[in-house]
Order: sequence, then structure tokens, then C-alpha cells
Amino acid sequence: MAIASINPATGELSKRFDPQTDGEIESALDRAVSAFEKHRRSSFAERAAQLQRAAEMLEKDREHFARLITTEMGKLLRGSIDEIEKCARGCRFYAEHGEKFLSEQIVSSDSGRSYVRYEPLGAVLAIMPWNFPFWQVFRFAAPALMAGNVGLLKHASNVPQCALAIEEIFRRAGFDPGVFQTLLIENEAVEKIIRDPRVKAVTLTGSERAGSAVASTAGREIKKSVLELGGSDPFIVMPSARLDDAISTGVKSRMVNSGQSCIAAKRFVIADTIYEKYVAQFVEKMKKMKLGDPVDETTEVAPLSSENILRGVDEQVQKSVAAGAKILCGGKRAEGAGYFYEPTALAEISKSAPAYGEEVFGPVALFFRARDREEAVAIANDSTFGLGASVWTNDPAEQEFFSHELESGMVFVNAMVASDPRVPFGGVKRSGYGRELGAEGIREFVNIKTVVVA
Repeated sequence: MAIASINPATGELSKRFDPQTDGEIESALDRAVSAFEKHRRSSFAERAAQLQRAAEMLEKDREHFARLITTEMGKLLRGSIDEIEKCARGCRFYAEHGEKFLSEQIVSSDSGRSYVRYEPLGAVLAIMPWNFPFWQVFRFAAPALMAGNVGLLKHASNVPQCALAIEEIFRRAGFDPGVFQTLLIENEAVEKIIRDPRVKAVTLTGSERAGSAVASTAGREIKKSVLELGGSDPFIVMPSARLDDAISTGVKSRMVNSGQSCIAAKRFVIADTIYEKYVAQFVEKMKKMKLGDPVDETTEVAPLSSENILRGVDEQVQKSVAAGAKILCGGKRAEGAGYFYEPTALAEISKSAPAYGEEVFGPVALFFRARDREEAVAIANDSTFGLGASVWTNDPAEQEFFSHELESGMVFVNAMVASDPRVPFGGVKRSGYGRELGAEGIREFVNIKTVVVA
């Protein structure tokens, strides 16, 4: 796939990049090794100051970076600004708490004085997606650099300017060249880099197929890997819920980033007694949403990121309809230029339909009826994914039931699923393994070393 910036709102090519040569990749790996030897010996205070400066740059130039995101992957400009501000918060969080998360822990031992140390591993390869082109990178990089590791970024091929801008931010923040480097490479070059002994670990956010390939290579090399492979998150609404809030938040959660979010609500599991009312009001809101220029403040639905993504979503919808699903609204590509897809809702979805078992990465809501809480959780768990889940109920017993029974890495009660630097983020089943963010995130890429002094 070409490394190029194509505006999804117009389909126009703005810039193309040549992949780095084998020699350039070799030089980058050598720089990473040299940079690590110095960076790992720097103090937490030094790293924290550098992350604080990165946060300041993000905040100062938020409009510039946000427009870069919108131009390359099509996100609403206000959403891009929110993304940049979130990156700044992530940098500040680890600058303020990283040292505490990695401080030596005294433990009991019969052999004498014992403690646990957290030491960096070295160069970590990050393979990142296009849907949150700054945040996905910073939620890896901020804790990894604070822990003393160095980063190598293989970003999605359609956001090369975002990738280069992130490298420049860390460099201007005071990190030595080599501490964080962007590799403009094609997918075919990734396996060789993972196998290189200079690379100590790998993290990927992306598709199941990519995750399986990366995990297989890392496993053969006996290297640590962390995978976040998307989801088909359930959004469960029970009769005791505040219906207006559950409807408005449900629409927001499904339509965030034009539906291109791994933690977007995708499968709406609604109690039978409120199903008709909920779906009718939800669909009415979907029908009224305005598609258009993502820079326009009145636009509510931006384009999908590429022609391929748009075609893939439409194919899933059409095959699901052919398998018996009923279209409640939308169901086709919007007319005009750009990669726009109409806000879509499907019901009566059979298990043979692609929309039942696959992740639909676009503005498509899927509706299911549930007789009771047991059937609701059975529908929610009938998925190969297990990233996030949102449950709407004001019954304390139901809240406890769903929080225990849902097969998911995250459960949000009466709120939409969201990432937050303060709490761990990640999934189970085919949504991947390992955690980002929180204390758990910064400890993923460290050597947890036991020291016993007799």
C-alpha cells in the first residue's frame, strides 16, 4: 500500500512518500540502541520534564496538529482537537505518576532484604492505526519513554504526516534523536524488524489478521507483545435505564469518529419491553445527522478514512441484508465526492450475517432484542471480541450482574466506553491481550526484576 496523504473528504492526493530503504532502517535501529543506553540512565525527573514540554507543544499548536489529522484521515476537526488535548493529558499523567508506578517495591522474603525493580527493555516497535493517529501513538509512547524505553513507530500508510509530526514533537521536547523514531515503511518490512535482536518488544493496535501475524513473529522470537485488535462492543439497555440518556449516548458512541473506533458501541442489545421505543428514537436521530466537510462546525458525520474502508463497510451491510437483516435507515454510500457513508441501522440480524460476527468499522448500528438480563448477556458474549461494554440500568443488582458476567476488558455502567490515561485499557478473547494506560500500561514493557540481598 502506498504511503500517501489522501484527503477523505475530497479523495484528493496531497503528498506521497517513498518507503525508507534497508540502509535507512538499519541506521534507525542503530540509533535506537545508542539512544537507549543514554535514555535508560536518565532520571525520572528528566523524562517527566520532557513529557511536560511535549504536552505544552501539543496544547500550543493544537489547531495545527488537529488540521493535520482531519486532512489525512477525515475526522471532524473538533474531534481532532479533542484528540490532541487528550494526548497532552496523557503526557502529563505519566510525567506526574510514572516514577511512582515504577518505584521499587519492598517485599517479604526469608532470604534477607528483598525488593522488585522495574527496568526498561530497550527498543519497542509500535505498529499503529489511522483512526486516532495521534492518541494511539501517545498512549503507547508516553509511558514507554517515561519507563526508559525507546520507541520505533510504524504508522498506518495513510497518515505519514501525522507520524512525522509526532517524531518532531518528541525531538523538540528534548528527547535525544533515536529515542523516538518514525519508520516510513511498508507492511512487508515489519516482520524483519520484529525479528531483529535490537528490537526487544512490539505493540500493535489493528486488525485480527495483523495481530495474529505480529504475535506469531514475536512468539517465534520469544519477545513480549501487546495487542489491541478492535471489538464489537455491546451497548445494553435495560428497562430501569434513563432512556433519553441511553439513546443520546448510544448515538454518540456509535457515531464517534464516524463509527471508526474500536470501542464504539456497535451491537445494541435492548430489553424487549422498551425495544420499539428505543429503536424508533435512535433511528430518528440517525436520520437527522448532517454529513459534510469535517472542518465545518455544523457537520455531524465526517467521511470514512478511505475508499477501501467505505467499500468494506458497504459490503458487510449488503451481505447482511442478503442474509435477512432489515435496514431501518441508511444502508448505502452517500452521494457526492469523498468517502461518506450514510448513518445506518440494521435489525433482525441473523447469525449468518457478516454484521453479526464481524466488527463493522463505520456508522452502522446493529439492534438485538433481549427478553431479560440473562439473554442480554448471552447475546453480548456471543462474540469473538471482548474489548469494551456499556450497560444502562439503574438496578444495583443488574449493575453487579453485568459487571461480573460480561466477557470484556472494560465495563462502563450508565456511560459510554472511553479510554482514560488513569485506568487500564485492553480486551480479552480476540480483542487481544495486555494493557495500555494506567499503572498496568507503563509496566507492560519493563523487566520486573526481583532482587534479594541476603
